Amino acid sequence: MKKTRATFGLAVAALWLAVLASGMGAVYCRYRSRELFIHLEQLRRRRDALDVQWGQLQLEESAWSTHALIESVAERRLHMRMPSPAHIVVVRP
Repeated sequence: MKKTRATFGLAVAALWLAVLASGMGAVYCRYRSRELFIHLEQLRRRRDALDVQWGQLQLEESAWSTHALIESVAERRLHMRMPSPAHIVVVRP
């Protein structure tokens, strides 16, 4: 009788520890999932900000590569001039 009572007490203690560990595991998993969700939202905000910055850089690049801008920079910095129509020679094959 004592053996069965001791075994029963041991089983109850093991079950109690299992329930306690399960509860602690659930609390930790919930905490960790909140942490990961916050981190994910921060990464999404950063991605959105980088997308905006990328769009702005593309606009700036397209503005810098326009023909009028290139011609004005060539004229100002390199002192280049467009030739007059009389000096243009068209070479045909």
